[in-house]
Amino acid sequence: MASSIYVQNRELVTPGQLLGEGKLTITTPTTMYSLDSKYYSAVVGLVDIEGDKIGVIPLEGFYYPKVGDVVIGIITSVGISSWEVDIRAPHSAVLYASDFLNRPVNPGREALSDYLDIGDVVLAKVESVGRGRVTTLTVRGKGFGKVSKGSLVEIGSAKIPRVIGKKGSMLQLLLNECKCEITVAQNGRILISNCPNKDFEEVVIMAIKKIEREAHIPGLTDRIKEFIIKEKVRRGLFGG
Repeated sequence: MASSIYVQNRELVTPGQLLGEGKLTITTPTTMYSLDSKYYSAVVGLVDIEGDKIGVIPLEGFYYPKVGDVVIGIITSVGISSWEVDIRAPHSAVLYASDFLNRPVNPGREALSDYLDIGDVVLAKVESVGRGRVTTLTVRGKGFGKVSKGSLVEIGSAKIPRVIGKKGSMLQLLLNECKCEITVAQNGRILISNCPNKDFEEVVIMAIKKIEREAHIPGLTDRIKEFIIKEKVRRGLFGG
């Protein structure tokens, strides 16, 4: 059977919409389904087409952890040998003290709240996802651990691919135009730090929120660049 695609790249689609049929390669099996060699969207999202490969990038939904994901978590509970961490998933994650301290912990002689307390922010990686969606985090590796400075922005985790852009194009635009350090986590949290000044930080935050609002509209990268330039002009930031 010959393959046919009935939608355009970056087209906004809804659940149950027919996308194509025949010999197509599905790149996002969790957001599409097939019946009788016909392929349908299972979510509200944007179509992603490359040759005979087709997928749907969801625009809404919970964050479901996957091993290897970089996440930004917030400590919600301090235990004897571990912390409970909010990662914006249906269930909390666990960070073990032995992982964070890189040594065994002595509960009788040290309180974990001396290292991480409720409300503290950590940059971590998903180490495992077990039965019941129990997620274990690790902070081993360069750059991971407690976050001590910067501003945190939260958006829908499904919009994170739009903040990154094709081959990192959107993220590179934000970095080039605003000169901030931007850490994009898969769970919909974005850390902005080391900006030249507060105005640049505000422009980045505004741009990210605009990306979230307009993720479904074509030509997003050009609009974001235009928006940033106008804001920089308005605030007198060129050359700053």
